[in-house]
Amino acid sequence: MAMGRPRSFDRDAVLERAVDVFWEHGYDAASIALLSERMGISPPSLYTAFGDKRTLFLEALDRYLRTYAAFTTSALTEEPTAYRTITRLLDEAAGAYTRDDHPPGCLLITAATNCTPQSADIRAHLRDLRTAGRDAVEQKIAAAIRAGELPADADARAVATFYAAVLQGMSAQARDGATRAELREIAAAALHAWPHVAAGGDAAARIENRR
Repeated sequence: MAMGRPRSFDRDAVLERAVDVFWEHGYDAASIALLSERMGISPPSLYTAFGDKRTLFLEALDRYLRTYAAFTTSALTEEPTAYRTITRLLDEAAGAYTRDDHPPGCLLITAATNCTPQSADIRAHLRDLRTAGRDAVEQKIAAAIRAGELPADADARAVATFYAAVLQGMSAQARDGATRAELREIAAAALHAWPHVAAGGDAAARIENRR
């Protein structure tokens, strides 16, 4: 049986470069020519290895979520209270959105900011992922209300939506050049809006002390 020609590049390494292209430029502005140049492979090799641009983006997005955005899942599953979950989300987002070795902001938030109608499915997919993240936070907050961590009349959806908006705003600020310390100031201010009953310590002060 004839053997196919072996691939002459590290697939994981070039996929990592694609993550950065989509992270920096967004989905529509990341042309095949730009992707090929930054990934260091020819367009035919790109298509052979990854299929079309949409398929490449979805694979790059999955890699991003499993690596650079994994702190979200970790905070939701590892922290015992909703307050500590939100504190960790905001604090780690400040670090993740201002990495020195990758583009600023959050790919999940910025990749489809200015999508064309032809990319409506990509925009919808990213929106659905963000909505799922907000819903997971809402469930954590609803559990906290039932446990007496938050006032009984607290609105879990409203609180979750507020902090989702804070995270989106922090991403936008990072894209505009905000520093990690400045994002932590935003995070600390946002924590003062938490509907306290038994927060388990002043996490806002802890974030402020890390600046």
